[in-house]
Amino acid sequence: MKLIMQQVSSLEKIRGGKLGNVTQVGSATLLQGETFSYQIALATSDRTATVLTLESPLEQYITLYSVKETPADFPVYAGADDDYLIKEPGLMPDMLLPLCKDDLSVRTTENVSAVWIKVDLPRNVPAGRYPVTVTATAGKKEDIAQVCQTLWLDVLKAELPEQKTIFTQWFHVDCIADIHGVPVYSEEHWTLIDKYMALASEVGINMILTPVITPPLDTAVGTTRPCTQLVKIEKKGEDYSFDFSLLDRWIALCEKNHMQYFEISHLFSQWGLEYAPNIMVTENGVESYHFGWHVKAQSEEYAHFMKQFIPALIAYLKEKGIKERCWFHMSDEPRVAHLDAYRYARDLVVPMLEGCHTMDALSEYSFYEMGLVENPVTGTNHMDAFLENDVEHQWAYYCCSQYNLVGNRFLAMPSYRNRILGLQIYKFNIEGFLQWGYNFYYAQLSRGLINPYLTTSSDKAFPAGDPFSVYPVKDGVVPSLRALIFKEALNDVEVCRKLEQYIGREKVVAMIDSYAGMDVSFTEYPRNTGYIPMLMEQMKAEIRKYEN
Repeated sequence: MKLIMQQVSSLEKIRGGKLGNVTQVGSATLLQGETFSYQIALATSDRTATVLTLESPLEQYITLYSVKETPADFPVYAGADDDYLIKEPGLMPDMLLPLCKDDLSVRTTENVSAVWIKVDLPRNVPAGRYPVTVTATAGKKEDIAQVCQTLWLDVLKAELPEQKTIFTQWFHVDCIADIHGVPVYSEEHWTLIDKYMALASEVGINMILTPVITPPLDTAVGTTRPCTQLVKIEKKGEDYSFDFSLLDRWIALCEKNHMQYFEISHLFSQWGLEYAPNIMVTENGVESYHFGWHVKAQSEEYAHFMKQFIPALIAYLKEKGIKERCWFHMSDEPRVAHLDAYRYARDLVVPMLEGCHTMDALSEYSFYEMGLVENPVTGTNHMDAFLENDVEHQWAYYCCSQYNLVGNRFLAMPSYRNRILGLQIYKFNIEGFLQWGYNFYYAQLSRGLINPYLTTSSDKAFPAGDPFSVYPVKDGVVPSLRALIFKEALNDVEVCRKLEQYIGREKVVAMIDSYAGMDVSFTEYPRNTGYIPMLMEQMKAEIRKYEN
C-alpha cells in the first residue's frame, strides 16, 4: 500500500483528483481569537478507507471536513478575464462535510482527495507554539501504510480585534423552508433557521436580512415568493394594526447567534421602485396580498400604509432596544432612470426613520451626490467615482456582474480572488460588505426550487457559486470552502487594524502595496496563492515586536 499525504494551503483548490503544483504549508503565525485553515491532500495506491488521527493541544478548537466537489455548471459569462481555474462546466471542490471526531475516516484512491482542517482559536488561548499532528493510516493488516505530518501554529500574545467590518449575505428564509420541505415558521423551520443562522455567524456574517415583510428580491413580475413576513398586519377601515410576536422570536434567535445588526427588508420593488412589495394583510377575516404587483409604489394607498407601518415598526424597535442597530433599504440596485422614483421613496420613508441608517446596493454615484443614500453599497467594479470623492461610510458589494478583473467567490475562481477583498476593505476604508446569496436555492427570479448538488448557478443564470455559499444537508447546513476563505479575509482586515495600532495606517497600507509589488486596487492585485499568507506572516512579525 502506498500512501501520500501533504499539507496544503487553504488557498489551493485540489480538484480533478490531481495535486499539481500546490503551495505546501508547515507553519503559521496566529493572533489569539483568529481562525485559520489548511488542507491535507491524500492519495493511496488502492481504493481504501484511510483513517486519520488528530493530536494537538488545540484539538478541542479544531474541526475536520471532507472536501467534496460540486458542479460548476455555468462557470462564468463570456468575456471574463483569464484568471479562472475553468471556463467550461466541470467539478470544483467546494462543499465541506464535517468529519465525526469519533470516526475520522475518508475514502481514498489513487486520485487525490482533500481534508479541510479549521482551527478556531479562542481569545484566551495562551501564547506559545502548538503542534497540530495528523496521522493517516491506510490498508489492511498485511499491507499497512502510515504517514504523519505536523503543522506548527505560533500563537502570539496579541489578540485579534473584534470584527469591525459589517457583513451581510442575504439570508433567504423561504429557501430554508422549501429545500427542507417544512412549512414556513413551523417549529421545524425555526430549528433550521437557528442552524443556518449559527453557521452564518461562524463565517463572519454579523448583519441579518430581516423579513419584516417578504423581501421583494429576485421575484418575477406578477409572481410571489413564499410569504415570510414576520409582521402580521390587519386592516380595519383606514387603520392598520401590527402584531410583532414573530419578530420577537426572530430577534431572540438573532441575539442568540450573535447578530449585531438588523437589515430591514426592502420597502419598494427591485430594479426600479415601480411597485409595492407583496405584503399580506388580513381584512374582514380574509388574508390576502393587499399590496404587490397590482399596487403602484407611488400610490396614495401604499403611502397611507407606510405612514402607519414605519412609525409602528420604529416604536417597536426602540422598545426592543435595537433601533440604532437597524438599517433600512428603499430598493435594490436602482439605476439613473430611477432617480425620481428613488427620491420619492426616500422622501416618504426617511423622515419617519428617526435616524436609523439607510443603505442600498447601487453603482451610480449621482444617488450619493444628491444626498439620496446615506450608505452607498457600491459594486466593486464601480468604486472609482466613490473612492475619488472620499465617500464617508462607503460599503461594497459583488454579485454576478463582478466577474471581470475584480475579486469574487465564484467556484471557478482561484481562492485568492475571494480572500483579496479583506485587504481591499482595509486599504479603502470600506465600512461594510454585502453579497446577495447566502442560501438562494431557487432558479433565477425564484421560478422554482433547484437541486444545489446539481446546479450551483440557479440553473445557469449566474456564475456558479454566486447564489449560495452554504449547502443544505439532512436536518441542517454545512459550509463551503468559499465561506471559510472569506472568513479569513475578514480576519485579514483585523490583522491590519491591529498592526495599525502600533505603526499607523499609512505604514500598513505601504506594506500591502510593497509586498504586492504594485498599487493594490479592486482590479489590480497579485494573482497567486502566496501573497496574502506571506503578507500576514510579515504583519504578525511586526505585531510580535509590540506584543509585550
